[in-house]
Amino acid sequence: MKPVKVGLLGLGTVGTGVVRIVEGHQEDLSSQVGSPIIIEKIAVKNSDKTRSINVDKDKLTEDPWEVICDPEIDVIVEVMGGIDHTKEYILEALERGKHIVTANKDLMALHGSEILAKAQEKQCDVFYEASVAGGIPIIRTLIEGFSSDRILKIMGIVNGTTNFILTKMSQEGASYEAVLEEAQRLGYAEADPTSDVEGLDAARKMAILGTLGFRTNVELKDVSVRGISQVSKEDIMYAKNLGYEMKLLGIAEREDDHVSIGVQPTMVRKGHPIASVNGVFNAVYVYGEAVGETMFYGAGAGEMPTATSVVADLVAVIKNLKLGVNGLKAIVPYKAKKLKSDDQISFKNFILLHVDDKAGVLARITQVFAEFDVSLESVVQHPNELNPEAEIIIVTHNATKASMDKVLQHFEGLEVIRKIKSVYRVEG
Repeated sequence: MKPVKVGLLGLGTVGTGVVRIVEGHQEDLSSQVGSPIIIEKIAVKNSDKTRSINVDKDKLTEDPWEVICDPEIDVIVEVMGGIDHTKEYILEALERGKHIVTANKDLMALHGSEILAKAQEKQCDVFYEASVAGGIPIIRTLIEGFSSDRILKIMGIVNGTTNFILTKMSQEGASYEAVLEEAQRLGYAEADPTSDVEGLDAARKMAILGTLGFRTNVELKDVSVRGISQVSKEDIMYAKNLGYEMKLLGIAEREDDHVSIGVQPTMVRKGHPIASVNGVFNAVYVYGEAVGETMFYGAGAGEMPTATSVVADLVAVIKNLKLGVNGLKAIVPYKAKKLKSDDQISFKNFILLHVDDKAGVLARITQVFAEFDVSLESVVQHPNELNPEAEIIIVTHNATKASMDKVLQHFEGLEVIRKIKSVYRVEG
């Protein structure tokens, strides 16, 4: 049996996991694809670096083009990260008829449509299961499992760092700053955590999920983004008192072929399954028109969970290679993109106001909501010994984003309101 030869771009955490699985599970993998799988060549930054696995030095190169231009290599596995150079490598590999497996969410979110179009032109596979939610097979599920259904909504915790932070704040009553410092110490957060805590990482993943789920070309600029850096332990305390957990959710919705995609801190009712997803775990909730509600849960990052998804894609590519059907499964968006306007996007809202503690204030506030056609689910006034001003907590019924923006704009000029302390979406 002629072996299938693989080129690996990158030998960091995920690349190391890929080598471990391919070499350690060779018998199982060979039985699935009908031939041995050999990692022929590996591009690394430093070939002399000490590594946690033994790799034949002759397989290492510091020049990625050596991997891409090797005529013996059938499949390129890209786990090096980066965008511009990596895009160049992948497009050239496709030009040479090589199939691609990548874990690069940034690349696929920004340039996925161009890469998939090139793959279709060259009849090559491009699989990228590991780019979203690590070990959870959500991409394959959206493409194949929901192929006969119409997806209406995708709601997910797709960033483990922010979920770890919010879980700790909720369970221990700690401040955002203290938990972020702990997350950095444990290696869950980068020294510069901006991409995670400001929602950019989650936004890239939601652009990918929205594109696949709705079959339209969702770009990163189409995703509204708000991170967790302004979430206070008081916000989380109020959420818990009202029966909610705070989560950074990516939410993609479709209605009459109009779509909206956003990432924001969201209060999720405790009875909802996604509210109980804690720590660094990820979960993606998918609403199908026919199947109803489904949830996919698991490790969203880490060496072996992510590498498992990469190797699963590698197996799929090789099976297609044996059958001669490469390039036939590429999902190139075919629906025209129609984004919802602010008048079409609606959801419940939590609002915390600091107001003058005097008669008639509540009437003035409820009058503003009525003026902009926003109905209220609950209004609670909490005494707070730490705050000399009165605190009013409001949860609305579903209201359009346009109406809520007008309400909040009006509140800015209302003299009885000292401060709009917090505003969050409510789900579940």
